[in-house]
Amino acid sequence: MVWKKLFGRKDKDNTQQTAADAESKVSAEERSADPALAETEPDHTEAYPEAEGRSLFQRLRAGLSKTRQGLADKVEALVTGRTVDEELFEDMEDLLIQADVGMPTTVALMERLRDRVKREKITEGSELRRLLQEEVADLLGTHAASLNVSEKRPAVIMVVGVNGAGKTTTIGKLAYRFKQEGAQVLLGAGDTFRAAAIDQLEIWAQRVGVDIIAHKEGADPAAVAFDALAAAKARSADVLILDTAGRLQTKTNLMKELGKVHKVLQRELDHPIDEILLVLDATTGQNALSQAKIFSESVPVSGIALTKLDGTAKGGIVMAVMQELNIPVKLIGVGEQYHDLQDFDAEEFAQALFG
Repeated sequence: MVWKKLFGRKDKDNTQQTAADAESKVSAEERSADPALAETEPDHTEAYPEAEGRSLFQRLRAGLSKTRQGLADKVEALVTGRTVDEELFEDMEDLLIQADVGMPTTVALMERLRDRVKREKITEGSELRRLLQEEVADLLGTHAASLNVSEKRPAVIMVVGVNGAGKTTTIGKLAYRFKQEGAQVLLGAGDTFRAAAIDQLEIWAQRVGVDIIAHKEGADPAAVAFDALAAAKARSADVLILDTAGRLQTKTNLMKELGKVHKVLQRELDHPIDEILLVLDATTGQNALSQAKIFSESVPVSGIALTKLDGTAKGGIVMAVMQELNIPVKLIGVGEQYHDLQDFDAEEFAQALFG
């Protein structure tokens, strides 16, 4: 797996950035003692990968180890030594549901498998693992899309999601990625309601080495969005990444304010917002689906960053999100390092899971 380059500039020398990373380390003791550091990640000292396809794939596979144990390995044990019959199909259906693939997506996959088995006259249960991998890749591929960054500047990425899903971390890792591609990055601290949210984003800005626009805690998020975009234009920034308050999807008034932020950005831009990225925590399972549905009612979500896949055995939620919501998963988080936020690739995801 290789990062898809979003900026055409020549990559900078990583030596200075790696040194900056070392200087900006935050120890576990410091994070526990300071609430502003509580949700930042452990030390990131590895250099940004330069086309390290094999290395990134190994990280993807390692990040999916819990899901592989909870799904692929159980599928292997289930089909080994059995012949294909309706009982086997039902057992496999149960496994998919337990992995949070979701009922509608599970039904779709099982229909595909039954059709393949019939057409290809397959009788050995061991063949079902291969077929399942192929069908998962195909199903995910039909909804796949890359992170969108237009040629117009500044490109704007609005990041939404509930508190604790990994919004701030995702923003920091994206900023690091863009800077390593030679882009001038500006962050907007639009999460003005949560205690220490601004501080946390400022820490990421300092560690990555990018500028940030922030108001005081409790300020109007739409005003922050307006000022951040104005600053991005004035400074000829390549990309503005705007954080937004971590909304509880059950709070209607807060969700309406999120829509206000979106309207302000769109009004001040001469092109559509490049991405409205919804950050979902994979460990929440089916609750992530309800979050995505509610957020999509307030803003036109264009893509999903699914975080913490390395911390759950229910990574099948990737399939449920894409199939049931028809919203592409564009980024996945499979670890703590900067480059463990990876572009989602359906074929490689299926290969890492089942291969």
